[in-house]
Amino acid sequence: MRRLLVSGSVVVIAATAGVAIAIAATTGGSSASTTGGATVSIKKIAGAGQVLVDSKGRALYRSEQERNGMVLCKGACLSFWRPLTVSGTPKGNSLRGKLAVVRRPDGRRQVTYNGKLLYSFKLDKPGKVTGDGFQDAFGGQRFQWHVVHPVGASATATTSPTRTYTYPGY
Repeated sequence: MRRLLVSGSVVVIAATAGVAIAIAATTGGSSASTTGGATVSIKKIAGAGQVLVDSKGRALYRSEQERNGMVLCKGACLSFWRPLTVSGTPKGNSLRGKLAVVRRPDGRRQVTYNGKLLYSFKLDKPGKVTGDGFQDAFGGQRFQWHVVHPVGASATATTSPTRTYTYPGY
């Protein structure tokens, strides 16, 4: 076991690294198995109805401002809204509608559904929708976010109130 002495404290590097490797090894493929290996699936979530989810069961959102493959959520925006990216071809599980990809400014390939760029919300947990109706601003660009419903499905009667957040300094 290797140890590192820092200001009188003993830090066990090998044990920490071993735990991190063990966690990575046991969780590597488990999220995809919950959606049958699909990049995007449909899930019924209380209060939101049928929504699109990623392979980990997190709700997917779109910005009203991003159209025709134009990526506007960059920089600080990515600290709250995480683009759904793939290295190959996105796969849909029982989806009506078209999955495709656009190239982001950083070179990653972001998944789109019927032309809308897909994001997860940092504050969501699997099976929860907390970012629907958010309005925020980053780098002078204002955004309004909505959970994505599959083609043919509609939102439930309970709609989320619009919540406006502005992050100064971005």
